[in-house]
Amino acid sequence: MPVSPTRDAAAGLFESQAPRPLPDRLRPTRLADIVGQDHLLGPEGAITRMLAAHRLPSMILWGPPGCGKTTLARLIAEQTDLQFEPLSAVFSGVADLKKVFAAARERRAAGRGTLLFVDEIHRFNRAQQDAFLPVVEDGTVTLIGATTENPSFELNAAVLSRAQVFVLRRLDADALAKLVDRAERATGQTLPLVPAAREALIAMADGDGRFVLNLCEELFALPAGEPLDGAGLARAVQRRAPVYDKAQDSHYNLISALHKSLRGSDADAALYWFARMLGGGEDPRYIARRLTRFAVEDIGLADPAALPQAIAGWEAYERIGSPEGELALAQVVLYLATAPKSNAGYAAFTAAGKAAQETGSLAPPAHILNAPTRLMKDLGYGAGYAYDHDQPDAFSGQSYFPDGMARRPFYRPVERGFEREIGKRLDYWAKLRARRTTATET
Repeated sequence: MPVSPTRDAAAGLFESQAPRPLPDRLRPTRLADIVGQDHLLGPEGAITRMLAAHRLPSMILWGPPGCGKTTLARLIAEQTDLQFEPLSAVFSGVADLKKVFAAARERRAAGRGTLLFVDEIHRFNRAQQDAFLPVVEDGTVTLIGATTENPSFELNAAVLSRAQVFVLRRLDADALAKLVDRAERATGQTLPLVPAAREALIAMADGDGRFVLNLCEELFALPAGEPLDGAGLARAVQRRAPVYDKAQDSHYNLISALHKSLRGSDADAALYWFARMLGGGEDPRYIARRLTRFAVEDIGLADPAALPQAIAGWEAYERIGSPEGELALAQVVLYLATAPKSNAGYAAFTAAGKAAQETGSLAPPAHILNAPTRLMKDLGYGAGYAYDHDQPDAFSGQSYFPDGMARRPFYRPVERGFEREIGKRLDYWAKLRARRTTATET
């Protein structure tokens, strides 16, 4: 049944009187009020320059929760006098898009443009994302998509080619402090916190502006009393869970940080990222697998004990379980971070693989082939093979590469750890090989 204008007006009246959360009440009304994004909105910021030049391309705003993506899109629309059409990819489908596109075409015919804001745009599947292409291409809408996930992985290449990607930063402590000050001025209240607890409050928000304002609202509602210290604050409000999605961008960022900290021999940083992953709910078995991979890729024979240590830590976790078994993995992290590093084995394997592809199906030289039948002996299999243990130094110096393929030195050990000793052996054998090759040729 249609709703009467009187009922509509009454509904609007009651809505205006409904309580609004503090983050909504403090939503910026000017671009200058958005904190923490000076690289985009400062005097020399990229978006500032675009707006000053009256040029607004379609764009993707990529950043963590609570950094101001939705507010930024709304204020851009107001500053450019475009009709703001917000959608959420969580709740909308192709039918909703078609309605927005139809209205945008009518609006365009009347001389006004449309800014279509799509929150969580990465939630649209590939086919749904393709629906944007024609209307963005012909200017029916200017698209602003917001995402917390890496656009390179989550958005169609065709969409990315028609939009500029702007990265919004996690709010730092100074930006969050400005929001806290703004909340106190707007409400006329002072947070019931000692200075150290005020700092802890900002740390609890973990870079999320919306969350820090929600925390402020909780604290403003507390009964009057003595200012809270850190322990009192922890009892009064809920700490924000770390931003970590085991299947998405933060998963890959943190394992990359752990791997590179190990490679850089920074045991403290490696332990930090290890703890961050565990705190985010990562499966310790996944970390154990990556630590084992690191042992062979970045340490190798510079410390032959690295691989047994990694596997032992993995097995210890499997036997002990969580949380005690995580200490075994922490020990592996420390061992790998402080071990001598070498990727010589990894590089040698890569080079050998490339050579194997280049040379195709070259057969082994006949002298190193077994000859279990008379026919194979008649064909020369095994003829001339020199049994290395018959030599005084257990080294014959024969060639084991295919006939017609020059010897290639794939493995080049570094002057670190145990590989220093391996290098000495290889140099010794190279001299023996050269000496015996020369003697054979003469």
